[in-house]
Amino acid sequence: MTTTGRPIPTPDEASAPFFKAAKEGTLLLKFCPNCDRYLAPERDICDVCFNYKLEWRPSAGKGEVYTFIIMHQITNPAFANEVPYNVLTVELDEGPRIKSNMVGVENSEIKVGQRVEVVFEDVNDEVAIPHFKPTTA
Repeated sequence: MTTTGRPIPTPDEASAPFFKAAKEGTLLLKFCPNCDRYLAPERDICDVCFNYKLEWRPSAGKGEVYTFIIMHQITNPAFANEVPYNVLTVELDEGPRIKSNMVGVENSEIKVGQRVEVVFEDVNDEVAIPHFKPTTA
């Protein structure tokens, strides 16, 4: 993590495939071949069958806003210049829910159920962060 500005994730052995794919414009999810279901990227074990042998699979990167908040208070000094900002939970078409932000829209225009698609913000040579933007598809 950086000590100034917004915190930047540091890829490790477990997250390296996720960040490599993000740099290439692909959102990866974990997949349980036993249950034939997608899981959130941070999962290490299937919560249905307890399988530890999960696979990385590409997501279409589309879904809908499940819930969101608008942050008005400064809870972390690194985000002081961004207040107010949104934090979303997006339910992807594959099923998992992930946290992110919406870009390209005013906070007042965000609605539960709104269709979104992933876009990536390159923050350095190793890391691209997934955000979402409104879509009609």
